[in-house]
Amino acid sequence: MSKHRKCLLVHQAKAENKTGLQTSTMLSWKLPRLLTIQQVPKVFHEDSILCGYRSPCSSATACILSLFQMTNETLNIWTHFIPALYFLWKMLSFLHSGFWDDPFLWPLLVFQLSCCIYPLASTCAHTFSVMSTKARHICFFLDYGAVSLYSLGAAIAYSAYVFPDRWVGGTFHRWYVPCAVMNTIICTALACYSRIPEVTRPRLSKMLRTTAFAYPYLFDSIPLFYRLFLCSGSGCALNAALPRHIWHSLLAFLTAFLFTTHLPERLAPGCFDFVGHSHQLFHVCGVMGTYIQMEVLIQDMNLRREWLMEKANSPSFSNTLGAWGVGMTMSILVIACFSLALYWKPLTQKKKRM
Repeated sequence: MSKHRKCLLVHQAKAENKTGLQTSTMLSWKLPRLLTIQQVPKVFHEDSILCGYRSPCSSATACILSLFQMTNETLNIWTHFIPALYFLWKMLSFLHSGFWDDPFLWPLLVFQLSCCIYPLASTCAHTFSVMSTKARHICFFLDYGAVSLYSLGAAIAYSAYVFPDRWVGGTFHRWYVPCAVMNTIICTALACYSRIPEVTRPRLSKMLRTTAFAYPYLFDSIPLFYRLFLCSGSGCALNAALPRHIWHSLLAFLTAFLFTTHLPERLAPGCFDFVGHSHQLFHVCGVMGTYIQMEVLIQDMNLRREWLMEKANSPSFSNTLGAWGVGMTMSILVIACFSLALYWKPLTQKKKRM
């Protein structure tokens, strides 16, 4: 018996059990039926995931109900929703400690805001992406924009707290945040564009999307990598925060590895459909890296505050909240353009036929 046939029989049995349970408990609703990879359009396919797909025409209610049903997306959703609540609590705690009275803390506020938005956007994308093909694209456009904003938030915090002493106030330091804003716009557009050849040229799509996520991280990390691996002597800001920076960097590379390789499900298709596939592990490693990054930024900020307050210009609104706001506005415009193109394309084809 093929894996696909086994998978279908297992899910039919589960559906029958659930239906019986719902009847016996007099529930007025039932969980959505799950499908196999052959039963959904190719645009909804996930590499080496054979079972547990939700209907590609689900209603918003069905999408929400699926949060309490084991599908191939359930853990993708909860592994970002719970961290989003934690990061929100963390940000609100800092806001109560007097952020607005101290401009030196504004970069940390921007970073924490970014940490709240990207897992929440991912949660919504994975929850509602099965409402339709267009909804799937738009949901992940927003997800990609949020990831790019997270990279911008990290760059703003790195500019304020992570630059090695000898680079503070230099040309690269002055242009670092404006370049990060441009990276946000370009990489949001590149990630959104990567969805266009996803079905016909999946390798190109994956390469473009990986570049859109990896490039901002590598650019943001230039001052950190210099401080960790190349800097020597005085002016390197060698302190107790460096080991945590290394742990965050290792988790970032592990996250990228999981995203690009689709391991372990590629080694055993169908065995990790619900628990343990690469996207779940990618989410877990990503939020763990974000948590460590937040903690080490706070540590670096506290350890270096006196020196930075004396030697560097105090963070301003324009290079913190202002820069992040510009990046967010431009990313929303990029996402709006790609989203509108999904609706203009059929009209253009119709005119050509006439």
